[in-house]
Amino acid sequence: MTAAATPAEVVARLRAAFRTGRTRDLDWRTDQLKRLRALLTEGGDELADALHADLGKSRKEAYRTEIDFTIREIDHTLERLAGWLEPAPAPVPDVLAGASALTVQDPLGVVLVIAPWNYPVQLLLAPVAGALAAGNTVVAKPSELAPATSAALARLIPRHLDPDVVAVVEGAVPETTALLAERFDHVFYTGNGTVGRIVMAAAAKHLTPVTLELGGKSPAFVDRGTDLGTVASRLVSGKFLNTGQTCVAPDYVLTDPETAPALTDALAAAVEERFGPDASQSPEYGRIVNERHFDRLVKLLDSGRTVTGGAHDRATKYIAPTVLADVSPDSPVMGEEIFGPILPVLTVDGLDEAIAFIDGRDKPLALYAFTTDPAVRERLLTETSSGGVGMGLPLAHLTVSDLPFGGVGESGMGNYHGRYSLETFSHRKAVLDVPLG
Repeated sequence: MTAAATPAEVVARLRAAFRTGRTRDLDWRTDQLKRLRALLTEGGDELADALHADLGKSRKEAYRTEIDFTIREIDHTLERLAGWLEPAPAPVPDVLAGASALTVQDPLGVVLVIAPWNYPVQLLLAPVAGALAAGNTVVAKPSELAPATSAALARLIPRHLDPDVVAVVEGAVPETTALLAERFDHVFYTGNGTVGRIVMAAAAKHLTPVTLELGGKSPAFVDRGTDLGTVASRLVSGKFLNTGQTCVAPDYVLTDPETAPALTDALAAAVEERFGPDASQSPEYGRIVNERHFDRLVKLLDSGRTVTGGAHDRATKYIAPTVLADVSPDSPVMGEEIFGPILPVLTVDGLDEAIAFIDGRDKPLALYAFTTDPAVRERLLTETSSGGVGMGLPLAHLTVSDLPFGGVGESGMGNYHGRYSLETFSHRKAVLDVPLG
């Protein structure tokens, strides 16, 4: 945002563009999505370089989890958007015989998307894609904590999208605060609950609806009698992706005392198999985003017995993939969302205690379960509350575009992906037509 373009001027420009009506046209929407797709295909290497600079992400991980992920979301939407926008008929009561009823999806207007630093491409552009598909104009606010990626997005977006339709506003707290003082028609925020409350309070002044994609401590329950080699491999893959800086990463593991020793040994073996004997030398293992988060995480390393990992280097913001055993429920690592490469394993006396443990805490963004027992699966589904559930594989539910992604309670409100993005960024308007003659 230049000195000449205040938040009020940016919003006014986008609102004027929306009021022309051109964003409602299906051809316009599909054209914008194709332009956004071209940004990702043509600018992919530039974005991958920026992600490596900010987070140490390998090119493979940058494409898999951010660039290609968002392209697939756009392709899914392009293929189905016309059908999603078809008016949906509704039955009418006998007293209105002869009348017809339907619902149509109206664009909301000007949308603000505030992205986090951990997946700074995907978590900005996937919501932007949904907002454009719904026929809105968008203010896109990248995270200042991923400065190289923010700068790359600020360069690329105006090259591909009309600046009267999508505006990028860079900056930190002052710029975000100034944006939030403006009236938007929807605010979409991904990040932590502390800032989420600030966003919601600011939006309330204008009665602006919000979507809050937050996080929390997502548990993983490992039942006795499972294939621990497979379980450990999948837990390590999900937990240590992006150096554990993933909102839906398994935050901690619950299992019974008899299973725990073999599981922790299997986790240690899986870490070495994936990253080698020294993860700092692995091209597929990233770094902590900044010194503040590094220092916070290091303080959590003494929360249990170190099974593997524990090494750290502040100069390079490296923390080894770490598994902790003999962890107490009231230890520091259990007092906050970890959001880093530390996996504590806690023991519980079976399923009843596991469910009570999960239900006694804030509702998580995800719950993961590793079990072959249908009764255990059913109880976890019906007796716990979470944004989503992954049976047998962490994180993978995010890749299914026909599933909604979002939290509940402290882990967020609202959802998106695929058709659910269209619903989030639209108003479903009821229409009743009663003939005059």
